[in-house]
Amino acid sequence: QVQLVESGGGLVQAGGSLRLSCRASGSIFAINNMDWVRQAPGKEREFVAGITSGGSTNYADSVKGRFTISSDNAKNTVYLQMNSLKPEDTAVYYCNAEVLVRYASRSTTFRGQGTQVTVSS
Repeated sequence: QVQLVESGGGLVQAGGSLRLSCRASGSIFAINNMDWVRQAPGKEREFVAGITSGGSTNYADSVKGRFTISSDNAKNTVYLQMNSLKPEDTAVYYCNAEVLVRYASRSTTFRGQGTQVTVSS
C-alpha cells in the first residue's frame, strides 16, 4: 500500500554532516506526520525527530541543536539534516510515516527499511 524509501546514510567522521531523505509513495490520501527513529547495536530503538503535516517539529534532547527535520509535503518526503555528528549517533536510521491510506477509515504507521549512519571518531 505504502512504501518508504530512505537514502543518504553513510560513513562520516565526527564533526561531519549527513542529510537523510525518506520518500513515501503508494496509495496515500494524506500523511499526518513523519519521524525518524534510530537503533544502535545492542540498544533499544529511540525517537530522533518528528514533523507534523503542519510543520511542527520536535527532537530528542540528544540531537537538539545539531539535527534539523524538514519536509516537502508535495513530494511526500521528509529530510533529516545531521550536523556535528558524534560517534554515538552511529545507528540504523528509520523513517516512520503515519498515513491515511486511500479509502481507509483510519491512519496506519509505516516504516522504511532503514539506512546506516556510521560516525567514526
